[in-house]
Amino acid sequence: MKLRPFELTLVVIFGLLLVLAIVLLRLYKPEVSEEELLLGGPVAIWGTLPEAPMNMVIDSLKTENPGYKDVTYRFVAAEEFNQTFINALADNQSPDLVLISHELLVELRGRLEVTPYQSFPERDFRSYYIEGAGIFALKDGIYAYPIAVDPLMMYWNRDIFSFNNLLSAPKTWEEVVGEIVPELTVRDFNRTINQSAIALGEYENIKNAFATISMLLLQGGSALVAEEGKSYLVRLDQMVNGPGRPFTLAINFYSNFNSVSNTLYSWNKALALDRDVFLQDKLALYFGLGSEAKELEVKNPNLNFDIAEVPQGAGATIKRTYGRFYGVAIPKESKNKSGAYIVRQELTNLSTAKKLADGYFMAPVYRASLGAGSNDVYGRLIYTSALQARGWLNPPREDVDSTLSKLVEGVGANRSDVSGAVDDAVTWLGQDY
Repeated sequence: MKLRPFELTLVVIFGLLLVLAIVLLRLYKPEVSEEELLLGGPVAIWGTLPEAPMNMVIDSLKTENPGYKDVTYRFVAAEEFNQTFINALADNQSPDLVLISHELLVELRGRLEVTPYQSFPERDFRSYYIEGAGIFALKDGIYAYPIAVDPLMMYWNRDIFSFNNLLSAPKTWEEVVGEIVPELTVRDFNRTINQSAIALGEYENIKNAFATISMLLLQGGSALVAEEGKSYLVRLDQMVNGPGRPFTLAINFYSNFNSVSNTLYSWNKALALDRDVFLQDKLALYFGLGSEAKELEVKNPNLNFDIAEVPQGAGATIKRTYGRFYGVAIPKESKNKSGAYIVRQELTNLSTAKKLADGYFMAPVYRASLGAGSNDVYGRLIYTSALQARGWLNPPREDVDSTLSKLVEGVGANRSDVSGAVDDAVTWLGQDY
């Protein structure tokens, strides 16, 4: 078919436009954002918290800005983190960011970048974050930027309480000792425990024994651990103000609950892990971290439980509980520090930190976020406890657990008096830094 001149002209024009379009498509490169240029390559994050909530936040960042496309997160269990990190440094494969709890701060401190107070004034840090988050702000600067806190809470079995005509969880230790333990501990004629009111007095079969003993130290006014240059002074058995032996008193109180001859006897080493016993409806009170609530619901949907603030002394003028604080830090051996700074800033800003805290069922550490409150069934009390939460500069947890386990076991078996055993424990802990 022969084309007329007009038709031939149109075909040629459309052909040229098609060729031009193909050339332009091949030459086109999307505009690169300023942030993508600044990241300067992959940013690898390692952390001791599960992957799902962090990956959700990272995926959201990638959607908003392609510059975050090479940001990755790897979960490493807390008890394995230090060794895994050391091995990575030896292989010249350091992560660029780490998400850790303050319980790892002392052993990792020498390997982390520190932000001097000239760059981030301590006054600003105190204004932005709740007081307990200051565990990351040491004398020479800030080692991690806080994102969340997981406070120790008291879980209580509503069915056990209502069966015994008790309406609510105890608010004071005096109530626990005078009412809850006598009413809710069920023992047979051989003093075999069939139902326990509270799990205290042992170490190995109490999931949060370290946090619980730390809570008692905090409530007793312990001076805990102080910095002295680059070293640490263990003052667990010294009061912040005035005379007293808070560590001795805490262990003495704690050990009463596993003494067969004591009226408070409600726990022993033959029992299963306290959390498992709570899930089996055979433990009235369980001390667990706030983040455990949702997991307990999943493990036993039929368990009728609630949470409450931990008990305080009846005469207490200041409320305290233990909290595990989480922050984001940059290792000194990071290969991409410029990118790490940008990602850290994004992860620790007010809105993103709130998303992460919510994702992990914890409380945010920004004062503004806590002030906004929570409508979650557990969140309201977890937020309240966050303000009361504190941590301390503990040596490596495996060393602390070993020392406290020996201390509690020795006192429980009457192999040593409490005062002498506590003195030995303080000495051993001092050697672990």
